[in-house]
Amino acid sequence: MLSGQKQTIKKPNGSYFLTLTVVGWVDIFTREKYQKIIIETFQYYIKHRGLNIYSFCVMSNHIHLIANTNGTNSLSDVIRDVKKYSSRQIILTIQNETESRREWLLDYFSKCADSHAKSKNFKVWQDGNHAIELFNERFTWTKVQYIHQNPVRAGIISSSEYWKYSSAGHYQEMESVLPEVFRLIAPVNFK
Repeated sequence: MLSGQKQTIKKPNGSYFLTLTVVGWVDIFTREKYQKIIIETFQYYIKHRGLNIYSFCVMSNHIHLIANTNGTNSLSDVIRDVKKYSSRQIILTIQNETESRREWLLDYFSKCADSHAKSKNFKVWQDGNHAIELFNERFTWTKVQYIHQNPVRAGIISSSEYWKYSSAGHYQEMESVLPEVFRLIAPVNFK
């Protein structure tokens, strides 16, 4: 990839490795109530908009996922709407529930919106989604492992399947916060 080239979803029905990042890398997902908003948002878009998720991990300030759609809606439209809806829900939760960082978060997200023409009052997500098209089985499985190992690499946990807001446990046939995830099968002789 050329320096400065934007990584976007180019094929509406393609499968992609995506990264959704909070503006300023703000650690919003350190609170479970915000993590639940993401899971509930994913569940809605899976059920009503044809989103297919194959792997995901919610970190403190970003989300990795492998996704496509069933073809009724383009992936870029669905991800745009996921970000738009979850942003509104996160802001409402900050405003209406106990949050020690309320004033700082609202002020920060408001200032981010001020400097962005498309945003109205608050901006939670960075523009784009760092989309990388998945072009073969081996590359896809590499990305699944990258996603699942994210909290391990960050030093948060020692074994990926115990990160609650990830599909790693689901891949080990453990209980999952998002059982709608489609499990992929590792290629033969993959290490």
